[in-house]
Amino acid sequence: MLSAFSRAFKTPDLRKKLLFTLGIIVIYRIGTHVPIPGVNYENVQFCVDQAKSSQGLFGLVNMLSGGALLQITVFALGIMPYITASIILQLLTVVIPRLEALKKEGQSGTAKITQYTRYLTMALAILQGTALAATARTGTLFQGCSRAGEIVPDQSIFATITMVIVMTTGAAVVMWLGELITDRGIGNGMSILMFISIAATFPASLWAIKEEGKLADGWIEFGIVILVGLVMVALVVFVEQAQRRIPVQYAKRMIGRRSYGGTSTYIPLKVNQAGVIPVIFASSLLYIPALVAQFAGGTSGWKTWIERNLTDMDSPFYISTYFLLIVFFAFFYVAISFNPEEVADNMKKYGGFIPGIRAGRPTAEYLSYVLNRITWPGSLYLGLIALVPTMALAGFGANQNFPFGGTSILIIVGVGLETVKQIESQLQQRNYEGFLR
Repeated sequence: MLSAFSRAFKTPDLRKKLLFTLGIIVIYRIGTHVPIPGVNYENVQFCVDQAKSSQGLFGLVNMLSGGALLQITVFALGIMPYITASIILQLLTVVIPRLEALKKEGQSGTAKITQYTRYLTMALAILQGTALAATARTGTLFQGCSRAGEIVPDQSIFATITMVIVMTTGAAVVMWLGELITDRGIGNGMSILMFISIAATFPASLWAIKEEGKLADGWIEFGIVILVGLVMVALVVFVEQAQRRIPVQYAKRMIGRRSYGGTSTYIPLKVNQAGVIPVIFASSLLYIPALVAQFAGGTSGWKTWIERNLTDMDSPFYISTYFLLIVFFAFFYVAISFNPEEVADNMKKYGGFIPGIRAGRPTAEYLSYVLNRITWPGSLYLGLIALVPTMALAGFGANQNFPFGGTSILIIVGVGLETVKQIESQLQQRNYEGFLR
């Protein structure tokens, strides 16, 4: 693998793409440490160190921003507005016929959907920036911190508007940087930035586990976490690469004097067809009532119930609800992203058939049957992986800093495999050996 990396940097155009991607990553990481105007950075650091809120209510958003959310920096919103906008547009494509028609138009339709995604990203960035500025002003961003009310000294409307504008502009810059990587670098830009954001939190989390450990100055807990992390990565790689290959045979057709078809191929159905989307959906859905309860005043019964059952990650109700939501969204997302009837119609149109299955409706029913069968283990796998931070190492008291969470491992492994495949394909085009001989 190291020799493959050296060959990649010896190829001029590939080296240029890799260096360009690394340069954008450096700019992105610098932006995650630049505080916005009107925020007392010293008090923010004090509350971050005291409250250790990185795994609390804002855990998912903070993780995807590389820790910039709780630092309230220029890139505090990170890529979360773009991810949310992309998911919303993907869901609306199934519901709105106009968007579905644009998707089928090819490159021009995809360009329009991308433009709509940008507009929706900016609207969501304004909403999320306003919410973050409001929580920072009122001190609810860091509950239990003695300096939570002193994070934003200037409580004027002008200062708040300035904070929202800076964070919204930061979200637009992050989106632009991601598109630059996609166009001129290696891999999918937003996925690369997501990968970097999550990986940047690993060293601090691992060291915190070592510092808080009690056995052999924390080195035993540290070693156990590393071992669990390696096992989880191996498991995720194994399942992410697993697929059910359905054979497809194309009949020969004579058009004029030429013969077409007669080839054999397959339809790859992944065990985890939905990817990390169900985990993000479930986290976001549980995040909404907890956020409403945090802003609500008083000590009403419903607020107490939400704080006890939907905010405490060790609660049995939270664990079971989270698991069931992940399973549900796994089936839901697979149902809207893979249409067996459309695949069967396309196969029938081009003379393709599954051996032993009649073309048309029987093919669609067979694909639907196989997809449901393999989605069950995929959804259960997602639910178990996502619950690891909640249940793992609870006996050592290190679960709050456990870095190898379900969402983070799924994203890192998925993006890493895809990026390596792209580099490998670039090497193979130049008759070089890939990462795997």
